[in-house]
This record gives sequence, structure tokens and C-alpha cells, in this order.
Amino acid sequence: MKTLAITTHHQVEMIDITSRIREAIAESGISSGLALLHVPHTTAGITINENADPDVVRDLLAELNKIVPFQDNYRHGEGNSAAHIKSTLVGPQQWVIIEGGKPVLGTWQALFFCEFDGPRQRKLHIQVVGS
Repeated sequence: MKTLAITTHHQVEMIDITSRIREAIAESGISSGLALLHVPHTTAGITINENADPDVVRDLLAELNKIVPFQDNYRHGEGNSAAHIKSTLVGPQQWVIIEGGKPVLGTWQALFFCEFDGPRQRKLHIQVVGS
């Protein structure tokens, strides 16, 4: 398993980590298999989506903030219930197929670390398994 350190800079943001995942897969030496990407935090997540147009990320975050507002009479004492809900909606892990030593992604797809309670220092675990 490899662990990446991720520094976030905003309360809510999506960081394209595709190049870092490609590096981790290449370092593993596995040419065909799967990579499990796991975020060990309850207020962050990981997703696959478009990276060609930055407005897609802006729209995703804007809609998540509308669906789950920061203030909504939540009871959780830390004041970050919205971040917990967003993390649950996005999810803490993704599986990625590996072929030719690279992640199999569509033309416009990228891997994004999703921060919902930043800025913070975060971790992302990567487990690469060969077939």
C-alpha cells in the first residue's frame, strides 16, 4: 500500500490527483490489475469525473453546496455535518482498472480528491493488485 499526502486549501474543493495516481501505479510495477483508492477521512471523498472543463468541477461543488448547505440546523457539535453528508454522497473509495501499467480512464475522465471540511492535511491510500 502507498499513502499520498494531500494538502487542501479551501473549505470545499476538488483536486485533480490523476497524475499522482498514475505515478503510484507505475511505481507498483503492476501492468494489469486494479487499484483501490481509499480516503480515510469522514469529511472527504474521491470521485471520477470530467477534467477538460473546469466549470464541471465548479458546477458539481455548487450543486453539492445547494443540496447540503453549510448551515441547516444540524445537531453535530463540531459544526461540520454538511461535510460528513457530502462525504457520504461522494464516497470514500474508487476502484480503477489498470492496463498497460496505467489507469483505464475515459478521454475526459480524471480522479479527484474531494475536500468538504478544509483546508487540511489529508491522506489517500492506494492498494494496487495485479491480475
